[in-house]
Amino acid sequence: MARKLRIEYEGAVYHVMNRGDRSEAIFKDNRDRELFMEALGQVCEKTGWQVHSWCLMPNHFHLVVETPRANLVSGMRWFLAAYTSRFNRRHKLFGHLFSGRYKSLIVDGSGNGYLKSVCDYVHLNPVRARMIPQGKPLSTYPWSSWPAYLAKPSRRPGWLRVDRLLGEWGIKGESAQGRRRLEAIIEQRRTLELAAQKEDWKTLRRGWCYGSKDFKEAMLNLIGAQQADQHSGEERRESDEQKAERLVTNTLRKWGWRKGELEKRRKGDAQKAKLALRLRQETTMTWVWIARRLVMGHWRTALNATLANKRPARKTKKDNAKA
Repeated sequence: MARKLRIEYEGAVYHVMNRGDRSEAIFKDNRDRELFMEALGQVCEKTGWQVHSWCLMPNHFHLVVETPRANLVSGMRWFLAAYTSRFNRRHKLFGHLFSGRYKSLIVDGSGNGYLKSVCDYVHLNPVRARMIPQGKPLSTYPWSSWPAYLAKPSRRPGWLRVDRLLGEWGIKGESAQGRRRLEAIIEQRRTLELAAQKEDWKTLRRGWCYGSKDFKEAMLNLIGAQQADQHSGEERRESDEQKAERLVTNTLRKWGWRKGELEKRRKGDAQKAKLALRLRQETTMTWVWIARRLVMGHWRTALNATLANKRPARKTKKDNAKA
């Protein structure tokens, strides 16, 4: 059976979730959680993602993410691979960490309350799992975006966007009073979590789209258009590849390199290595793509040249004598 097409467009909002392989833990300790959050920050820098909420649970994670550049697929590919690699390297393991494809529910971000509902669902995960003792506020669970919502703006990561959720709750601007009101609202909603709100969450768990009737119809039309744009079963080129191409073109123009200069220079050329490092840091392109685009031969050649370029030059005996 063919895989379902991921719906992508500029400004799309998704509820993304993935579990550990065989429902096993994806975090062994807090250092693993820190590595996950570091990777999340990096993929946001690479892709321009804006995160509206997140929550880390023992064997799965939740993200509500907005993609200004229609690049969920390329971003998630890099993100999951990066965290898996770091987790496996740290624990001396190998193989899959996550179970199959991640789930991505597309969310109506029109301001009609759908974003608010999905963010509440994410923030209240620890309540449903009974991980917060009675009498303790939701903010005592440290591995979600909820404590950051209640903190001053200067203490939040730059990729966490809170204004849209605040707006859907009718809280205008940033103030201590507004944050106290937000906390009171969510604590009241928490008391309903194990009772009346259960029915509200079914669509979030099982559906593919969360929004108004008009929004669902628009998404169905978009699916049809995207399927029509596919050729020979290949997905359309990712916008992140276009970004990488622009970076290469602009850099070569800045350097004054003519067409064919990449082919003339040696595979491990220092300038090529600098550009390879930028591509790796600022986009989600793989080493294979980078090596092929910059004519650096095997991807390990590109990686090694980049690493060599990052190392400080060794001091000679003459340099030591001068020092």
